[in-house]
Amino acid sequence: MIDKLEAIYSRYCEIEQQMNAPDIMSDMKRYVKLSKDYKDLQPVVKAYHEYKSLIDTIAECKELLSTEKDDELREMAKEELSASQQRKEQMEEEIRIMLIPADPQDSKNAVVEIRGGTGGDEACLFAGDLFRMYTRFCEKKGWKIEVADFNEGTAGGYKDITFNVSGDKVYGTLKYESGVHRVQRVPATETQGRVHTSAAGVVVLPEAEEFDVELNPADIKKEIFCASGPGGQSVNTTYSAVRLTHIPTGIVVSMQDQKSQIKNMEKAMTLLRTRLYEREYNKYMEEMSSKRKTMVATGDRSEKVRTYNYPQSRVTDHRIGWSMHNLPAFMDGDIEECIEALQLAENAEKLKASVG
Repeated sequence: MIDKLEAIYSRYCEIEQQMNAPDIMSDMKRYVKLSKDYKDLQPVVKAYHEYKSLIDTIAECKELLSTEKDDELREMAKEELSASQQRKEQMEEEIRIMLIPADPQDSKNAVVEIRGGTGGDEACLFAGDLFRMYTRFCEKKGWKIEVADFNEGTAGGYKDITFNVSGDKVYGTLKYESGVHRVQRVPATETQGRVHTSAAGVVVLPEAEEFDVELNPADIKKEIFCASGPGGQSVNTTYSAVRLTHIPTGIVVSMQDQKSQIKNMEKAMTLLRTRLYEREYNKYMEEMSSKRKTMVATGDRSEKVRTYNYPQSRVTDHRIGWSMHNLPAFMDGDIEECIEALQLAENAEKLKASVG
C-alpha cells in the first residue's frame, strides 16, 4: 500500500510542477485537466501523509518499549502504540476505498430527465413530486438547478422535465437515480380509495464539457420560436426559445427557460453536446456492464430501482434492499442516506473485484 501511495504522491508533485510551467498556462484545455487531476489526488495525498506519520509513530513506540526502563513512559508508549495501530487499520480500509479507480465522469455536472411513465395523470403528478424531491436535495447540497425544458401534465406535474444540476461531484452522486421509480398510492382522482401503481423514468447523464465533444456548426439546424408556459409578459411575444437539430444523428434539443435567445442558444448547445456525449457514454456503460455486472449501477434505464409506498410511508431501493419508513422526509429531499448506501455497496463490489 505504501508503494502505491508514494507513486501517487510523486504524480501529485509532478502535476504541481507542470501547472507552474509557463507553456501549460497558455494551453487552457491541458491546464483544466491538470487542475482536475491535482484536486482529485489531494484527499489521497493527505491520507498518505497521515498514514506515513502513523507508521513512524508505531516504529518510535516500539523502539521506546524495547529500550525504555521507566514504567510510566513505557505505559504511555503502550497506549499510544495501541491507539496508532487501531487508527492504522482504519486508515488502511479508508485508503483501499480511495484507491478504487473512480469513474472519470463522477466529478462532472449532471443533466437529469424525469418522464411520467405508466399511470396517466398520476404518473405526471409523481414526476412532479420527484422533481421537487431532487430540487430540495440539491438545495441542501448547495447545488444549482436550471430547468432546460418541460411539458406539463394535464392535471399537474410533468409529462417530462429536463434540468441541469451544477456543483461538486454532482454526477457521481445523482447517477444512482437512473431507472424506473414506482409509486403506490391513492390518486387524488380515485373516489373508491384504491391504491394505484404508477411509474416515472429518471435518466441522469454526465454533462458534456466543451472539449468532450466537438460540434461542426454545419451539422446543426437552428430554429427560433416563441417560448410557452409560465413566464410573464415575454412569453409568446419574444422569439427567444431555441431548437437545435443535429443532422447526422437526428438528435433534437430545445431550450426556452431564459428570456435571452443568446443564453438559450448557449444552453441548448451544452445540452446537445451532452446528448452526443451520452451516445458514447452508453457504449462505455455497456462495456462496463459486460465486464462486471453490478447490482448498483448497470446503466439499464428500464430497471425498476425504487418503490415509494405511500400507505405504509415506506421507500425501498430494490438494488440493495434498503428501506426507510419516513416517506414524507424522503420526498422532501432527505435522500442522502439511500445514496450513501448505494455508494457503499458499489465500493464494496469494486473492492471485491480488485482483490479478486
